[in-house]
Order: sequence, then C-alpha cells, then structure tokens
Amino acid sequence: MSSRLRHYVASAAGAGALLFAASAAAAAPSTYTVVIDKMKFGPVPAVLHKGDAIIWVNRDFLRHSSTAADHSFDADLQPNSKAKTVLIKAGAIAFACRYHPGMRGVLQVR
Repeated sequence: MSSRLRHYVASAAGAGALLFAASAAAAAPSTYTVVIDKMKFGPVPAVLHKGDAIIWVNRDFLRHSSTAADHSFDADLQPNSKAKTVLIKAGAIAFACRYHPGMRGVLQVR
C-alpha cells in the first residue's frame, strides 16, 4: 500500500472514531434539577432531550406536584422531598402543580 493510501485510510479511520465518540457523547442522557420554592417552579433547562432526567426538589413547606398536561409524568412531592422524572417523549410539554394550578411551566424536549 502506498504511503498516500495509508495516510488516507488512517485519516478516514480517525475521523470515523471521532464521529462515533461525538455521537455517543451526544446520546448520553443528562440530569437536571428544578427547585420548587416560595410557590414557584425554578428555572427549567432551555434544551432537553428524550432520556434526560429532571430531579424535582420541593423546598416549600407545602405539598406540590409536577404533573404533565399530557400525562407523561406526575411527580408528587411532600415538603422537603425529591422526585425524579425521565423524559420519554419530544415536544413542548406543559406541566403544573395539581395542588396549586397557578404554578406552571413548559419543558422543551428534543
């Protein structure tokens, strides 16, 4: 094999390995925390992906929930507790507290 061909094959193999590593890293789910305090949901991440998880933390003295309008998740949180939600579908997912309907938010999931 000529040195030029060996260089091309080595370059192609290296690029393929980098592409595989980048796609594997992009596919790894992330975990985010959203804090509920003073009757409000804290900021939600701007961009979420299917498979990502949200840890809901209730720092209030009242019971709250994080309930998806489409029923894709429902985390019931006693005072000073946590619950985990794994995002299973893409789209704009509206959520609210079923005990305090004025507490609302939207998750943007890709």
